[in-house]
Amino acid sequence: MAMSTGGGGPRGNGRRGRYRAMAEINVTPLVDVMLVLLIIFMVAAPLMTVGVPIDLPKTSASALNQETEPLTISVNAEGKIFIQESEVPLENLVAQLRAILAAQPAGQPERRIFVRGDRGINYGRVMEVMGTVSAAGFTKVALLAEQPSGAPAAARVAPAPAQPRR
Repeated sequence: MAMSTGGGGPRGNGRRGRYRAMAEINVTPLVDVMLVLLIIFMVAAPLMTVGVPIDLPKTSASALNQETEPLTISVNAEGKIFIQESEVPLENLVAQLRAILAAQPAGQPERRIFVRGDRGINYGRVMEVMGTVSAAGFTKVALLAEQPSGAPAAARVAPAPAQPRR
């Protein structure tokens, strides 16, 4: 604490040895707490992404920039299809996607749809899902793969099988 010592005698120069208020704020404890919280959230954020466990193939392509969260369609090792974490039969896939996208606020761009397929699944099953989605009129369909460094990312934008233009 800061304290004024006053002058040389009982009267000094008019000061009486009172405590003066300190005009500085110690921000060190605040910075320490914020850094600890930052580290906790940096460690916890990747753990919060929950989904269907899938062993993605590796690729060397770079990640895509995303502005809105994409819809993820997963095909697990047994060939079951999931939208986000909900299992959906192939026959109901298009209806579910249309219902989800109809609930989207007007004026937003079309949401990207990512298809994740387990490494051990038959390639034909993944293409069957992509074909069903693109035949329903969804144009922003992409495949997901895992980067060699181990960080999952959108590897390659594979446009849905397009029909020839006439």
